[in-house]
Amino acid sequence: MNISYHGHSIVKIITNGKTILFDPFISGNGLTDLKVQDVQADVIVLTHGHNDHVGDTEEIAKRNNALVVAPVELATYLGSKGLDTHPLNLGGSYSFDFGRVKLTKAFHSSSYTDENNNTIYTGMPAGALLMAAGKTVYHAGDTGLFSDMKMIGELHDIDVAFLPIGDNFTMGPDDAVLAAEWLRAKTVIPIHYNTFPVIEQDPHDFVQKVRSGRGKVLHPGDEIEL
Repeated sequence: MNISYHGHSIVKIITNGKTILFDPFISGNGLTDLKVQDVQADVIVLTHGHNDHVGDTEEIAKRNNALVVAPVELATYLGSKGLDTHPLNLGGSYSFDFGRVKLTKAFHSSSYTDENNNTIYTGMPAGALLMAAGKTVYHAGDTGLFSDMKMIGELHDIDVAFLPIGDNFTMGPDDAVLAAEWLRAKTVIPIHYNTFPVIEQDPHDFVQKVRSGRGKVLHPGDEIEL
C-alpha cells in the first residue's frame, strides 16, 4: 500500500491495483502539488460536503469514470450531477474490490455551496476508515475531539491516522495529540493546516508532542509505504 499526502486534507492511497483519493480540494489550494487535469483516480472518498473537501470531485470523477463514496446526502447530490456514487452512512461499511470503507462520526458541519451560491445540505460529516491489504487507514475528515475516538481505536487496529490540527474549524494540535492517544494509531500524520491564515499551525511541533505511536509530517507529494 502506497500512501501520499497532497496538502490540506488530500490523501491518495494506491492499493490492490486501485487509486483512492480522499477529499480532492485542488483548485484554489495553494499548498497542493497536484494539477486537476493530471489526477487519476479509480475511487474518490469524501468525508463531508464543504467545498474545501469536495473540491474538484466532479471533474476528476467524470474524466476518470471514478466511483465516489460519500455520506448519503452528499452522494445523492453528486449522483444528480451524473457521478457514479456509493452512499454510506455513519457506522456503515461496504466491501469494494479495492477494500472496505467504513464511515465514522465526526463533529463538524456539512454543506456545499454550488456555482449559483446556493447552500445545499449534504448530511452528516464523517471520518473514513479504509481497510485493505491487511492495513487500516483512518482519515478523520474535519472534526473536533470526541470521546468515541477511544472506541474507534479499540475496534480497529489503525496503522495510519490522518488528523486535522488547524484549529478554528477543527480540533487544534493539543486536542489532536489526545485524539492520537485515544486512537492508538501506529503512525499519526497531521492534515488540514496552513492552507488559510486562520488555520496556520506548526506540524513539526505537533508530531513532537504525539505520545502514542509515531508522529510524522508529510509535505505535499511525500509518500510512505505500508
